[in-house]
Amino acid sequence: MFLVSFIILAFGLCNVALGQNGGSSSNNGVQAFEMIEFSNVGFAGTYTPVKSLKNIDDSDCTCEVDDKVWFSGTNAPISDEVSVHFRGPLILHQFAYYVSSSFTADNNRTSSDWTRLAYYNATTQTADNVTFLTKAGDNSTCLGKALTYASSNGTSEASDATVLAEGTLITSDEEYVIFSNVSCPSSGTSKGCGVYRKGIPAFYGYTGVTKMFLFEFEMPTETQDNSTSFDYYDLPAIWLLNAKIPRTSQYPSNSNCSCWASGCGEFDIFEVMNGTEKNHLYSTFHTFQGIEDLGTGIQADGYISRSTDSVMRGGVIFDSNGDTVVFMSNDTVFDSTIDADTLNGILASYSTNEIVSTRLETISATAPSTTSKSNAASLFENTGGFLWYYIFTFFTSAAHIFLF
Repeated sequence: MFLVSFIILAFGLCNVALGQNGGSSSNNGVQAFEMIEFSNVGFAGTYTPVKSLKNIDDSDCTCEVDDKVWFSGTNAPISDEVSVHFRGPLILHQFAYYVSSSFTADNNRTSSDWTRLAYYNATTQTADNVTFLTKAGDNSTCLGKALTYASSNGTSEASDATVLAEGTLITSDEEYVIFSNVSCPSSGTSKGCGVYRKGIPAFYGYTGVTKMFLFEFEMPTETQDNSTSFDYYDLPAIWLLNAKIPRTSQYPSNSNCSCWASGCGEFDIFEVMNGTEKNHLYSTFHTFQGIEDLGTGIQADGYISRSTDSVMRGGVIFDSNGDTVVFMSNDTVFDSTIDADTLNGILASYSTNEIVSTRLETISATAPSTTSKSNAASLFENTGGFLWYYIFTFFTSAAHIFLF
């Protein structure tokens, strides 16, 4: 996770929590739940994208930010394209990304089915609209390690796109990231992916207001001995970042080298926060929707239990009503289409005392009508935006098949 997040976030409980009348309690009084909800998600705000990266291979490297970019609407800024990040100890069995034209949690009358637009299956070695990248490239004083294609073990460099091998275990501190297979145009402030680091394999993330990410995974206990060499010992995590962040720098020494510090967006789906709660998976928004401390973020006042000896299935839904739902369920399916009844049936199976809810604050700022949204949004989020993404992905995939 973003380094600042970890340092501060362990003690950040700046939220409004409801439905805390059930579940088991941890030593600090926070309880375990099966579902975590955030409501009223999305606001009008700004962030500053990176304008230029200078002398990145030298000790005097610098970064310059551009003018502020406005975002607004339901689920913003997480409605922008995001990359999907994994930190060990973790084994990923399945991953899927879905979109829906309209979905309201717990309301089938206003909900449409979900269409799968990306899928990874470790057993069948399926990787549709999925590209595995990892930080195994050249090191830079201000940018850190560059992204490269990940090899089948997830952490070493490959010469081209490679599918993660079945049963791959990444250990503490090790990370990889999933992007789409839709290549970015050339780097530039007016281009679809904005400015990004020279020489990296650059791909779009996964965009959409109404979207869902599902996972089948394991988070086994770390078997290595702890030492000062670890930054995140036995602290596995799955999270989303605005895709611009890793394409410039996920862990910069200069905050101008990433849009993270200005609030372009991070959401932690399942994250172990500290060694005293190593089996507690927290969910946190790192946006400025009602909080000034981006590092602390807005964390649910409850957690989902981490199983260290079994497979877990679940994910996150960003619905059309501004509700974000994080859940864990053995009934999770990864079909090419998931009907609204099936998904809402899973959500309805949780009793009130298995759910913790947090309402984000309403922000009154209004984006200027003359200010455009991000380039990725304008490319994929016009009317029927998910359909345009699907069509673009189809032709890109076909081109890869026939040309390579």
